[in-house]
Order: sequence, then C-alpha cells, then structure tokens
Amino acid sequence: MWAAKVLACRLVRDQSKASVADAPRRSPAGETLEARVVATYGRHMTVRAADGRRLRARPFGRSLTVVCGDQVRCRPDPRHDELHVVEVLPRRSALYRTNLRGRSEPLVANLSHLLVVLAPVPAPDLFVVDRYLAAAASAHLAATLVVNKDELGVDDSLAAELAAYTRAGYTAVRCSARTGSGTAALLAALPAGAMAALVGQSGVGKSSLVARLLPEEQVAVGELVRAEEGRHTTTAARLFDLPEGRGLIDSPGVRDFAPAIDRLEPRSLGFVEVESLAAACRFPDCRHMREPGCAVRAALDAGTFHPRRYESYRRLRRLREELSAARGPQQRRR
Repeated sequence: MWAAKVLACRLVRDQSKASVADAPRRSPAGETLEARVVATYGRHMTVRAADGRRLRARPFGRSLTVVCGDQVRCRPDPRHDELHVVEVLPRRSALYRTNLRGRSEPLVANLSHLLVVLAPVPAPDLFVVDRYLAAAASAHLAATLVVNKDELGVDDSLAAELAAYTRAGYTAVRCSARTGSGTAALLAALPAGAMAALVGQSGVGKSSLVARLLPEEQVAVGELVRAEEGRHTTTAARLFDLPEGRGLIDSPGVRDFAPAIDRLEPRSLGFVEVESLAAACRFPDCRHMREPGCAVRAALDAGTFHPRRYESYRRLRRLREELSAARGPQQRRR
C-alpha cells in the first residue's frame, strides 16, 4: 500500500512537470486577430491591428518565418503580455535573399516597389545595386534607383553608369535628404496605395530619406517600438505610412546582397537587357556566357549592352551555379 502511494505521488509529480515543460509549446487559447507586421527585431516584432493598436508579438514556434510587411494571424499570450503569431497569411510578393547556409529567406513582404538607394558617398557598389534590381525583376516588383546626397554632386563615372541604367529602362531619381530637393519626385514615383522598400548599402541615407518624406507627426513611431529596440536587437526593418495609402519599409544597410538563387528568372537572372535580347539567341537554353549565336554577347560586342552590367550578370550567373552545386538537388527548392 505504501509503495503504491509513493508510485502514485511520483506519477502525479511527473505529470505536473510534463505539463509545465509542455506549456510553452502549446498554442495559446483565445480568439485570433489579423495584423500587419510593422517592425522586426530578431525574433521579436511589433504588429499593427486593424484598429491601429501597436502590439508586441513573436512567432509561435521556430519554424515560422515572419518579416516586415507580412499579414499575420495572432493569439494573445497573457503570461508575457504579447501576441503569438500563429500563421503568416499568403504573401502577394516578397524580396528574398540567399542566407549564409545557401538557403532562400524572405527579407520583406507584400511589396509592389523596390527603391534601391545609392549615393556619391560612400562609393556605390553597383554590383550590389544590380543584384537588388535582379531580385526585384524576378519577383515582378517595380524598381527605381534613388540617388541620395545629390548636394555632393555626381561625378562623370557615376553619371555614365546612371545613363546605362536609364537606357535599360530604369528610372533614377536624384534627391537630397539633407536639403529636401528631389524628395517630391521620389514620392511621386510611388503611386497611391504602393508598398515600397528602401534597400541599399550602409551609409547611403535611407533612414534620413524616411525622416524627410514622413509627415512630422509620424517620425516618432511610438514608445512601444523604441522600447522593443532597447530590449532586443537592432531593428531589421520598419514600416511607415505615407500619404495616399502608401507604405514605406526602411531596411538596414548592407555590405553585400545575394538574391535567392532559386527565385531568379533562370534565363535572364532578372537583368532586363538580357531578357529583351535572349529571344534572339540561337539556343533556347543559352547561358549568355560562351555559347555560339548568343544575341547578348553580340550586343556587348556592338556596344549596345553596357560592359559593367554584363560583367555583373556573369558574376551572378557564376554565383548561382556555385550555390546550386553546393546545395545539391535535394535542397534547391528549400
């Protein structure tokens, strides 16, 4: 009898321990609400509910990837005074990159436009610019070049590069966050209801452009966001509201950017010049490298395809092939 009581007590205690251990893995009960992710900081984020409230949230489980711009479904977690994101609603679009493990991961979601920012200082890495443009084209996002710090002037070399982008069909808006010149044209480049993301190298002045474009009362985004930045890591991205229903996501600066290789348009890799020329190539699977009868290389030889842009295409083609080989056939769509 005594042994049976001891065994029963142990079972109750073990079951109690199991309940406590399992509790964090259980989906919290309660009604769900839909919200938009308006700021992210590591695994933590701020979401905005339909009634305008800004609330702390974090993904429920490690397998859920949530980025700024996502529409999500949440449940309250009263123990931590925050929400659990339990579902990411289908994305209309997203900007993807290749991470350090060679896998595809989203950076921002539900975009219609990509604003690729460069400046005279720091010296622009145009190969990074090209990779953003390639990712945008492959994701069917409208892309615009934003040349900030126009008060510093644009030298002949950069002017020639900008002219090559214009010939390819891109729009370049020159502006200055410091003086305000050109910012009206930048805003006009976004139609009403557009959702855009600012991307580019560190130091080109993306956040300064946001401050210049936003109405004064919206520059501060609330105590909740600032508190979260203090508690967690540097903000990865933040969504701001602009007039006429526009949205603008400010993303952190980068030193390099590798677009998600399995999401690039396979024939052109998102280079608009290659896309327009490839139909005239002799072979439908032409890689535009050394193949005979290549219309892309013919345009290069004729001087109608900018040599630096072609070199950028070659580098991205080699990167895509190297990463594809490293990942192997079982991981290429993961």
